[in-house]
Amino acid sequence: MTITKLVSHEPATGKQMWEGSVSDIDACAKRARRAWPKWAAKSLTDRIEAVRRFANEVRDCADEFAKLISRETGKPLWESRTEVDAVIGKVEISITAYAERTGKKKLDSAAQGTAAVRHKPHGVMAVLGPYNFPAHLANGHIIPALIAGNTIIFKPSEKTPAVGEFLVACYHKAGIPEDVVQLALGEVEEGKALVAHREVDGVLFTGSVQAGIAINRALAKNPGKLVALEMGGNNPLVVLDTPRLEDAAALIVQSAFTTAGQRCTAARRLIVLESVFEPLMEVLLPTVRRIIVDQPFADPAPFMGPVIDNQTAQKLAESFLFLMTEGGKPLEHLRRPDDTKPFLTPGLIDVTDMKNRPDVELFGPLLQVIRVPDFDEAIKEANNTRFGLSASLIGGDAQDYNRFWANTRAGIINWNRPTNGASSAAPFGGVGLSGNHRPAAFYAADYCAYPVASTEMEEPKATLGIGLAETV
Repeated sequence: MTITKLVSHEPATGKQMWEGSVSDIDACAKRARRAWPKWAAKSLTDRIEAVRRFANEVRDCADEFAKLISRETGKPLWESRTEVDAVIGKVEISITAYAERTGKKKLDSAAQGTAAVRHKPHGVMAVLGPYNFPAHLANGHIIPALIAGNTIIFKPSEKTPAVGEFLVACYHKAGIPEDVVQLALGEVEEGKALVAHREVDGVLFTGSVQAGIAINRALAKNPGKLVALEMGGNNPLVVLDTPRLEDAAALIVQSAFTTAGQRCTAARRLIVLESVFEPLMEVLLPTVRRIIVDQPFADPAPFMGPVIDNQTAQKLAESFLFLMTEGGKPLEHLRRPDDTKPFLTPGLIDVTDMKNRPDVELFGPLLQVIRVPDFDEAIKEANNTRFGLSASLIGGDAQDYNRFWANTRAGIINWNRPTNGASSAAPFGGVGLSGNHRPAAFYAADYCAYPVASTEMEEPKATLGIGLAETV
C-alpha cells in the first residue's frame, strides 16, 4: 500500500509528535541534479564558510535540537546533548579531513611537465540515515559531501523524520540552498526509489545489515554508482585478569547499555575467562541493577531510555526468551515493565552452553556472556562472527593487547576502553557484514570525491624518436 503521510510518536509516551507528507523522489533527484553544477563551481572556501555557518546555526538552537532528539528517539537528554555537540564538531573535523585526505598534490618535472592529483565531487549523493543517531550519523555523511561539492538528498529513518527535518532546516538557515540539501521523507519504497534513481551518483547508508545488503544487491550491476555501507556489528568485549573490576564493570555497562544498546558499536558478546567470571559478576550484576531506566527528561537523569518502539521491544524480549529456551542461563532478566511502552531493563544471559549461538545483531540492551578457558579461545570466540565492526579488550598487559589487536578481525579495536564512543577524528568502519571497506568519520572525505590524475604542460612538447622512416 502506498502511503502519503508519515507520523512520528514519542517512544517514551506514545504521543504523536510530528506529521509530514511523503516526498516525490523523482522531483527531489531532478532538483538536486540541476543544483549541482552551481554548488560544485563554488570555491572550496565558499563551501567551507557555508558549513561553518551551519555549525553556528546548530549551536544557536542546541537546546531545542537536543530536546527534539530526546523526544523522538527516547534517549536521555544528556545523551542527546552530546549528539548535538557531535553535529557541531563534525564541521571542523571534516574541513581538516578534506585537506588531509583529498587535498591538491603536484609533482614538478622539467622534462615531463607537472603531475597533479585533484579531486572532483561525484554529483548527487543520497544519504540514508538511522534512527539511533538521527542527526549525528547523517550529518557525518552530509558535511564532507557538501565540502567536496556534492548536492544531497537526505532520507532520514521513517522513525525519526522530525529530527531529519530540523537538521535540514539548519542547513537552509545557514544559506545553503534548499535544492543543495533536500529532505526526502518516506519508508522502504521511497528508500528503494532513491537508491535506484538514475540521477543519484552515490549512496551513503547507515543502518541494518539486511537493508545494506539489499542496497548492495540493487546496485550490483551499476559499478558507476558509489556505495558506502555502515551496517553494525555483533561486537565482542573480552575480559582478562584485572585488579580493577569496578572499572571493568563500568566499561561493560558503557559498552552494552549506552543508548539502550542501540549503537552499532555496542558490545553484544561479553567473553570472559573462567577464572575472572565469578568475581566480575559479583561487581557487574549489582552495577547493572542500579541502572536507571526512565523517560528522557526524568529527574534523576536516567542512564537508559526506551528502545525506539514497541515492535523493537517485543522482538528483543522474544530474543531473550529464545536464548533461554536454547540453553542460555539468565544472569539478569531482560524485563519489559509496561507492555504499552518500549522500556526494557538491561539483560545479561550466559550462552556458553548453547550449541548454536545466533550470529545476529540484537539491537538493544541485551548482552550475551560467554565463558572461555584461556586467551586463545577468547580471540577465537571474538572472531566467531560474520561481522567485524568493533572489539575491545579489558585487562591484560601490552603484549596481550598487541596479540588481540593483531588477531582480532574488526575495524575498531580498543584496550581498556568501551567498544563504543569512537572518535570522529579517526576512521570509522568495519569488515565482513559490518561494511564495504569505505570507513566513515575522518575517512568520509575519501568517498565524497574521486581522485583525478593529470600531467600538464603550458605548451605542447613532444618528439617521436623511434619507429619513423628517415624520408617519405
